[in-house]
Amino acid sequence: MAAPRKYSLELRERAVRGVHPEALRGWIRQAEADAGERDDRLTTDERAELVALRKENVQLKRANDVLRTASAFFAAQLDPTRPR
Repeated sequence: MAAPRKYSLELRERAVRGVHPEALRGWIRQAEADAGERDDRLTTDERAELVALRKENVQLKRANDVLRTASAFFAAQLDPTRPR
């Protein structure tokens, strides 16, 4: 007697029709990275942290530009010897 199938034939057919092999390969690699089995990819948590840090970096650069412009403006207003 044959062992029962882990996945039904219907599920296998749907997977073959609906999932591109490269997408599945990427999911497997990501799952391996998340499990600590791969060192060549970032884990999902690391990737999310990287995205958040990049967003924060953009905001801080924007704030620095605003502060730099404002300080130059006020310095020009406060220096009476500076030609206008």
